[in-house]
Amino acid sequence: MTNFIPIFPLGIVVYPGEKVNLHIFEPRYKELIQECFKEKKPFGIPAVIESKLQDYGTLVDILEISKVHENGELDIKTEGKKVFRVLEVIKSVPDKLYSGAIVNYPEITEEGNMDLMRKLMNSIRELHRLLNVSKNFPKSDDEMRVYDVAHHIGLSIQEEYELLGLAHELQRQEYLKRHLAKVIPMVAEMEQLKEKIKQNGHFKNLSGFQFDI
Repeated sequence: MTNFIPIFPLGIVVYPGEKVNLHIFEPRYKELIQECFKEKKPFGIPAVIESKLQDYGTLVDILEISKVHENGELDIKTEGKKVFRVLEVIKSVPDKLYSGAIVNYPEITEEGNMDLMRKLMNSIRELHRLLNVSKNFPKSDDEMRVYDVAHHIGLSIQEEYELLGLAHELQRQEYLKRHLAKVIPMVAEMEQLKEKIKQNGHFKNLSGFQFDI
């Protein structure tokens, strides 16, 4: 399926199912939001990385306009629906301030390995424990998908974008597995370093090394 969508390029990666709150202040995007909300149609958020528009993005629905400020700026709530790929950017849309794009929609599989996802959740909790971070996920481990946790494991925006481009859930799970296997030992080592630094200046109760003389 190929179609035209209005686009709102942003320096973030949005995943299907994710809820994102946005503050809209530019005239072209105020026009886009007001039109899409009135006509009950979605718009696209393609990722911008290092000032470059990327090929992949996520179609989002406007759930509500939470607030209209006195100067016309808007606070809105959105929800990611599905991943798209930009085929052609339409910079000038007739009679519109905003831009658009011709896009198609890659087939995305949601079924992964449940046992692997449970292990990933355990690793994520271990990472959060090391970082002294508290996160409550609204779903049980058996219901979790990679998109639900991808923003909570310290990926860079480039890594989040690479994840968005993976069509199969098992690929996304393996991507998270590799990331966590790399980052958890690093964080654990930093924790050990912090403990060593804290102990400096304290009286140490240490055994001497025994030489065989």
